[in-house]
Amino acid sequence: MLNKGDKAPVISLPDETGAVISLDDFAGKKKVVYFYPKDDTPGCTTEACGFRDVYDDILAKNAVVLGISPDSSQSHVKFRDKFDLPFHLLSDVETTVIQGFGAWGEKKNYGKTYMGIIRSTFILDENNVVIEAF
Repeated sequence: MLNKGDKAPVISLPDETGAVISLDDFAGKKKVVYFYPKDDTPGCTTEACGFRDVYDDILAKNAVVLGISPDSSQSHVKFRDKFDLPFHLLSDVETTVIQGFGAWGEKKNYGKTYMGIIRSTFILDENNVVIEAF
């Protein structure tokens, strides 16, 4: 996983509308980049709605939120609309960016071991350097 002081990998992924979004699109702003396993599941919904509920405070700090999961853009648009999410949800079907941030790894659930999303949040400065990692 990336740590404080690390430079973030390049992000260039389609959002819920299919438009390709990159960190450079938000030059001069801080970014809250969070990785979550699956649209419209209990934990992921709680997390997304938490960001939604403080989104105005995040904007006031000259920052944006980007949610990333391996779900499709079509799945993201349903999730966004259902919960009125005001930020971009990016689709990383190949998990390239997810792996680049170190948010992909071995997980265990009900005695089964598998590879999947490690729920993670990174706050990047205006130069895309990690200033906090959770």
